[in-house]
Amino acid sequence: MLIKRRSFIKGSSLATASLLVPRFLQAFGVNEKVPAGNKVLVVLQLSGGNDGLNTVIPYRNDIYYKARPSIGIARDKAIQLNEEAGLHPALPFLGELYKEGQLSILNSVGYPEPDRSHFRSMDIWHTASNADEYLQTGWLGRLLDEECKNCSHYTQAVEIDEMLSIALKGKKRNGFAFRDPRKLYQASRSPYMEDIIRAHASEHADQTASYLYKTLADTKKSASYIYENSLQVATGTYPSTELGRNLKTVASLILSDINTKVYYVSIGSFDTHVGQDVQQTKLFRQINEALQAFVGDLKKNKRFEDVLVMSFSEFGRRVAQNSGKGTDHGTANNMFFISGGLKQKGLLNELDDLRALRMGDLQYKVDFRRVYATVLQNWLNVKAEPILGNTFEPLRFV
Repeated sequence: MLIKRRSFIKGSSLATASLLVPRFLQAFGVNEKVPAGNKVLVVLQLSGGNDGLNTVIPYRNDIYYKARPSIGIARDKAIQLNEEAGLHPALPFLGELYKEGQLSILNSVGYPEPDRSHFRSMDIWHTASNADEYLQTGWLGRLLDEECKNCSHYTQAVEIDEMLSIALKGKKRNGFAFRDPRKLYQASRSPYMEDIIRAHASEHADQTASYLYKTLADTKKSASYIYENSLQVATGTYPSTELGRNLKTVASLILSDINTKVYYVSIGSFDTHVGQDVQQTKLFRQINEALQAFVGDLKKNKRFEDVLVMSFSEFGRRVAQNSGKGTDHGTANNMFFISGGLKQKGLLNELDDLRALRMGDLQYKVDFRRVYATVLQNWLNVKAEPILGNTFEPLRFV
């Protein structure tokens, strides 16, 4: 039986979102898992350029308030971290983590010759490239390439999204992207998927077509396994936001038998050119509630010491507010690290120096690739230099 082109495209959409399903699931054959004691990384991407100055607030700095007469966070509203700094008032759970020694904050993170384009700057963060360098693979994709070139069972990276970011794309190995295990399972059992697989069970002369049909067949076989594992462990109550649902999926997989070491989730947009306070507050509340449920789940199941949540955004915002009570694209920013296994806690370095701006922007002090090197070597226990293409001195927060 021949399948109509429209049906083929409809059916193949499942495969295009997860072309590396066969590789992702090879480790499942031995039912390996990532048990307690093995480290897991969860990357939280704040898309759109989050304003770091209104995230970690220098509430004793007059320059901050002069530059932001309308949008500066008042000292009595900020969540106090120490005598100099506070958190945005919509992040009370992160304030609790800070007090408990389970949150670290790194300020002034960036890279030389910063780019203010969303797309280019995000590409630089995803690929760990220099500002004048264009790479086709991501730092986590190269992690898979490097660690899995001689192994029979692959260390896996998963993105909870419809499309795979370049961060998880390697030269030979890719991560795996899907939004909802249940929908993946339902799509794999649809009648048109069955028809496509039956009609194209034999080998095709065209290698691309043959690979696509084989991927569809393997996806069908594997989707039920992913779905069943996502249901194995009863998770806590999560908010009904997209981030809440995504972190619930991540938690269910961490607590299951799936052999996955890296999870990738995103929230946005933080591109707050106008009316920054409303948008940033809304997104921070979503982050605060989702992380509270996620961390609670990990603690309840005694896995919080093994999981590191790392947040980043492609750039910060300008120091001075604009005429729309917002902020425009800037440069350096802060990064957050959440875990029960931190070695250094609290503020890891000084706050941004508002007296030493470059063309009105913050100057970076920590190259973001030092953070990547730290996570790779000290958390995931792999050599960073082959993955990052250069030597970057690790930090000591893990």
